[in-house]
Amino acid sequence: MAKKKVSEILIDTLQAAGVQRVYGVVGDSLNGVTDIIRQRDGIGWVHVRHEEAGAFAAGAEAHLTQELAVCAGSCGPGNTHLINGLYDCHRSRVPVLAIASQIPSVEIGTQYFQETHPERLFQECSDYCELISTPEHAVRVIESAIQTALVKRGVAVIVLPGDVSEMEIEAPEPRLPARHRSATLRPSDADIADAATMLNGAEKITILAGAGCAKAHAELMQVASALKAPIVHALRGKEYIEYDNPYDVGMTGLLGFASGYHAIMDSDVLLMLGTDFPYTQFLPQDSKTIQVDCRAEHIGRRTRVDIGLAGDVGETIRQLLPHLTAKTERAHLDKALSDYKDSRENLDELAIGKPGDDSMHPQYLTKLVNELAAEDAIFTCDVGTPTVWAARYLSMNGQRRLLGSFYHGSMANAMPQAIGAQLVYPNRQVVALAGDGGFAMLLGDLLTLKQLNLPVKLVIYNNSSLGFVELEMKEAGLLPYETTLDNPDFAALAESVGIRGIRVADPGDLHASLAEAFAHPGPVVIDAIVKRAELSMPPTIELEQAKGFSLYALKAVMSGRGNEILDLAKDNLNLLGL
Repeated sequence: MAKKKVSEILIDTLQAAGVQRVYGVVGDSLNGVTDIIRQRDGIGWVHVRHEEAGAFAAGAEAHLTQELAVCAGSCGPGNTHLINGLYDCHRSRVPVLAIASQIPSVEIGTQYFQETHPERLFQECSDYCELISTPEHAVRVIESAIQTALVKRGVAVIVLPGDVSEMEIEAPEPRLPARHRSATLRPSDADIADAATMLNGAEKITILAGAGCAKAHAELMQVASALKAPIVHALRGKEYIEYDNPYDVGMTGLLGFASGYHAIMDSDVLLMLGTDFPYTQFLPQDSKTIQVDCRAEHIGRRTRVDIGLAGDVGETIRQLLPHLTAKTERAHLDKALSDYKDSRENLDELAIGKPGDDSMHPQYLTKLVNELAAEDAIFTCDVGTPTVWAARYLSMNGQRRLLGSFYHGSMANAMPQAIGAQLVYPNRQVVALAGDGGFAMLLGDLLTLKQLNLPVKLVIYNNSSLGFVELEMKEAGLLPYETTLDNPDFAALAESVGIRGIRVADPGDLHASLAEAFAHPGPVVIDAIVKRAELSMPPTIELEQAKGFSLYALKAVMSGRGNEILDLAKDNLNLLGL
């Protein structure tokens, strides 16, 4: 065996795992690693302006490819900047390896300059986190970290002191025996029989399907057909479930439709497939529930479950179908489909634009983005109102993809995720739907778009506010406080760094502006001025929410801010044609 530096062992193993790029910001404790990357073909360094953006970009790459993606941070602040993006990757269950370089090993524990303890810091947002303390430790830790990330579909962290990365040891060729291999988990025959008995005896069955259905679209349609069951999808399942689906009745939850909510609440059996939907207030308390998940620890943690099936969704359905008695009664399904048609028509009526107006309804903006975007476009969306509009107005067709911070709920994810997506698929259209607050939070990585000349189309929902936070305050009966954003002209700002910028406020100009942006060969910032006082109503209004909003209205009038109520009424009643 030849002698190699630890940094060489690391890069050899990354390349054996198919890694083509590492996202991060270079720094002295990373020099041993980056110098090896510099000398290699087939792997490169993606220089971002903030390590958090690098972690988000790596997560997007891993989500789209289901292969290992890598980010890195230098000692101390360099790798602590990774943590928010890694939390998102971990909660989204995508295979990401983080290289957290460390101060010189002899200085650990002395409160040395930039000293932190990454092996403690990253424990909560990773499935594997270990320090390479000696060269002899390197091969097993590196290979174990990569294997864990791939097999558990999560984050692994390697903590590597800068001096250790330069040390040499005899090393074998990399081996990753689990790469491109998988096992299929299925429930026992007895569990399948129990589930079939319950389903065969039920009259009104609704399916709630999530991201665990990613490879089971055909099986999902088969079981819905057999059970005459409407399918409600969770947001993370939208891209896998919505298309070619005659049983689709929309979403439920805070972002969903009344049709999805009622389809679940009116059922006597809820069949949960590959979803860890977290909002218990949108799950039934009285009906029976069957839950299928490959992670058995997820079963029953959101709602009381009568039968839990630990297994892959596709394989579980294949085992279940022969035991089902095909139903002929469609009343429950037909009612849910009719409700969905009404919900969809109501939402589409809101997506209108009146030429000559001084700002746009965000629904109209999203509707036109959806109509003009490519059939295989990749969308990313910021948390908050951009996610609301993406959930309601983007159409998935089996080719399009949709990424967001749907579980961690972090601001500022859309632009860096778009960077990762565009690097993986340079010939596909990537559209980032960014909030003005989220965009500004990691604004520095607009320069990354320019430096890499990535043709991302960045649509900014500019309402000069933290819009979703403002709605939450109003719902709680509070006056909005410190939610106003004093924004620049984002289009002019983009032009100042050499990126095409288009500012649009008049709905009559929107179609031409988006068409121009999507036709441009390089990156574009579309600064879209949207209405601030826009209601994004949940599918059901709880009494406390109504009380809270009424209390906000009273407080606004009494404090001399009654114009807010007038703006809210004008924008939303005009939208409804009232």
